[in-house]
Amino acid sequence: MIEIFAYDSSETMNFSLRVGLATMAGLLIGLEREYKGKHAGLKTNTLVAIGAAVFVLISLRYYGEDYADVTRVLSQVVTGIGFLGAGVILQKEKEDRVKGLTTAATLWCSAGAGSLAATSMFVELGILTFLVVIINIVFGYIDDKIEGGKKDR
Repeated sequence: MIEIFAYDSSETMNFSLRVGLATMAGLLIGLEREYKGKHAGLKTNTLVAIGAAVFVLISLRYYGEDYADVTRVLSQVVTGIGFLGAGVILQKEKEDRVKGLTTAATLWCSAGAGSLAATSMFVELGILTFLVVIINIVFGYIDDKIEGGKKDR
């Protein structure tokens, strides 16, 4: 059973480490989005990573308890981020194109980063953060070049 008023400094340090690393991953991912002037940038990606980490950490407190399924919270983080991501996707009627898909996918990855941090998968967290930032930078550059070529036609 969980003791409500018990204080464990090692547990607090563990929480701080995990949430701190989720924060750093969200900041790094969001920095690229902010630099590109996207609506869901630095703050949004950071808060998504922190929120995902906190919810997963709360569920992990119930690990081993009767009738507790800690994986349910993780699946609900994935579902909830889908709704948040849908909010950043817009259809531009004049241009007949959809905008915001990359930002929505990036928010989803930020939630994944928070979940990795919460489960102490720190190496995987570093790999994910690196890949998301590199993919957004490199493929963003390539996408801009392709889009620029289409406008010249």
